[in-house]
Amino acid sequence: MVVLNIKRGNESQFLLETTVQAPVEEVLNRTVMIHNGRLKVYRICTEMELLAEHGPSLPPEMQGLTEDQIKDLQLEDNWAKICIASGGVKENKDVCGRRNGCQPLEKMQEVLLKTVAEAKAIVSKEQVKSSVCLTEQHICDALDILRGAIMIVYPMNLPPHDPIRKELENREVLSGTQDEKLVLEASMTQLWFAGKEMQCGKKLLDYLGKNEKSKVIMKIQKRGQGPPGREPMLTEEQQKALMAAEFKRREELKRLDNDDDDSYLNSAWADNHQLHRRFQGLDNISWKPH
Repeated sequence: MVVLNIKRGNESQFLLETTVQAPVEEVLNRTVMIHNGRLKVYRICTEMELLAEHGPSLPPEMQGLTEDQIKDLQLEDNWAKICIASGGVKENKDVCGRRNGCQPLEKMQEVLLKTVAEAKAIVSKEQVKSSVCLTEQHICDALDILRGAIMIVYPMNLPPHDPIRKELENREVLSGTQDEKLVLEASMTQLWFAGKEMQCGKKLLDYLGKNEKSKVIMKIQKRGQGPPGREPMLTEEQQKALMAAEFKRREELKRLDNDDDDSYLNSAWADNHQLHRRFQGLDNISWKPH
């Protein structure tokens, strides 16, 4: 099986295992699915961290309003009485006005935050360094444990308008947000290898050859953005090592320059004519008057 190091820009995203017989469009679809799945997991994790801090989301019509404005408009969050965390809650107001301030107790907070850390670890970019290949099942597993944690902490589930519930039910709306720019569509995405766009209708072997035991770098790019930048000649680790060696060399040159002292030439042992004067009996002659 060939291993693809999928990059976006100069940063590795994940490893994908496939075969050189796989069609390019199949690899592209899998790449986009896993890429978007990772983004979904991270979005949910971010919201779950806020959930552990400030409780469920307020209804859209109440978000961003002050308490006085809510009273004047006679708005009420009816879901706050239904969607209560297991074990009770304590008040911790959200200064951004997005969540209702009903923070779960410490034990339930630990459940949420521990699950977030576990889900992030599954889809982390660090898996590239560990040579772990991601699959669609990894994404499903991460989403499942996040869903399970929500059901443990909130048995009555979250309000329908909560971003976490929307994400888990695939009802999220990303239009107009920064997250929308990160999400890819297979029809508007290109795979690049060695500076060449990989054309749908061909197989990987048309670009990689027939060697199944290879590991190559591929880049994903939105269509119309042109070819991605080529890989640097040196890796980040090699660049750091080179810079450290250059710094050490310059420091050594500075030290040698500071130690450039020729006062030792006045020492007796540095006198080239000392032995000659000794044979002539001219050694230890003092010119001081007695």
